[in-house]
Amino acid sequence: MATMGPLTGMRTRYAQGLVEETLEDTPITVIQGARQVGKSTLVREVVADRDATVLSLDGTATYNAARADPDAFVRQSDGLLVIDEVQRVPELVRAMKDAVEEDRRPGRFLVTGSADLLQIPGTEESLAGRAETVVLYGLSQGELAGRREDFVDRLLAGDEKAMRSRAGTLTRDDYLQVICAGSYPEPLSRAERRRNAWFDNYVQRIMTRDVQDVSRLAHLDRLPDLLRLLAANTSGELVKARVGNGAGIPETSLPGYLDLLETLYLIHVLPAWGDNLTKRVTGRPKVSLLDTGLAARLNHVTPAAMAPGAVSDAAGGLFESFVAGELRRQLVWAETPARLFHFRDRDGLEVDIVVESDGRQVAGVEMKAAGSVSQGDFKGLTFLRDKLGSRFAMGVVLYTGTQALPFGDRLWALPYSSLWA
Repeated sequence: MATMGPLTGMRTRYAQGLVEETLEDTPITVIQGARQVGKSTLVREVVADRDATVLSLDGTATYNAARADPDAFVRQSDGLLVIDEVQRVPELVRAMKDAVEEDRRPGRFLVTGSADLLQIPGTEESLAGRAETVVLYGLSQGELAGRREDFVDRLLAGDEKAMRSRAGTLTRDDYLQVICAGSYPEPLSRAERRRNAWFDNYVQRIMTRDVQDVSRLAHLDRLPDLLRLLAANTSGELVKARVGNGAGIPETSLPGYLDLLETLYLIHVLPAWGDNLTKRVTGRPKVSLLDTGLAARLNHVTPAAMAPGAVSDAAGGLFESFVAGELRRQLVWAETPARLFHFRDRDGLEVDIVVESDGRQVAGVEMKAAGSVSQGDFKGLTFLRDKLGSRFAMGVVLYTGTQALPFGDRLWALPYSSLWA
């Protein structure tokens, strides 16, 4: 079975190397990510052997001091000043900018935020040229297994030798157990009932406290319904009118609420990719919850509810969200800079995830919640390969079987565990 049991001991976070590199050449290093993904734990590891002052704005006295005099607050240490949950006092962004203007030595500030600082009201000051952001997501499957993943790099390199060796042993139920457990460190240490309670409390805390810190939107009470609707359609294309109606939010106002959920690192948006291959490409983005455990809980589904022949049809969207999440995590430390998209045209050709490197190499990833694969599952990938020629690195169909199988020129069927195995 793939269930992890209690999560004990430290897990190496593969973003740590990038954080340490940034401290050596950049005045302000920002670690951003959702609450409870492990930002504070990562900071403790990074500063363990450094001269650092560590302060958290979740503490009342510290928060009050930062609000009272932001300029004095950021100048209180000659060494590295660490500020946890900096989004709670947006005025600190301007104060850090002013302090760096006076002294631009690298490694002055290491700050964490449970929201995207560039999107928070009150942080209009640009830190361009002064700061670098490292996004920390939940634990990847490789981090849980103690194995640094290189799937993105191998995929974009067209490394078929590496793919050939990625057979697996997990079953469909094993994968569903992994998906429903999610990636937040704390609930991974809990049994299912207590994990569900954690997810419920987590959403309540975010919706009643954090959104108030970072947003001035008028109808924040409608945000929980919006999040549940997005979870029910995770990895589906965004139809604004339908989602807005369901959440009681006018379609014209919906982008602000979606931006807020993205700012809080609760959802991610997968833009449509076209590259002028066809004039019939659709332009709607796909929206997924970043954590599949949270998505499953909001959908009130379990692995048993998604068994073959069971009542729920949520498995397909959750498998797709799971893969998108794992790829996003790997992109933080991958050697090959790349971005994620999806492709679909009005004739029904589609690829669930398109990975495009900065060098314009393209790979495609399709997902199946079944244990077998046929040639028809490669229809969209074959289209991309034939249109792109040498720019197409590889196309992969991920499935719940165990074999790594070639399906033609640069096309492979691989088990889901090949993402980290």
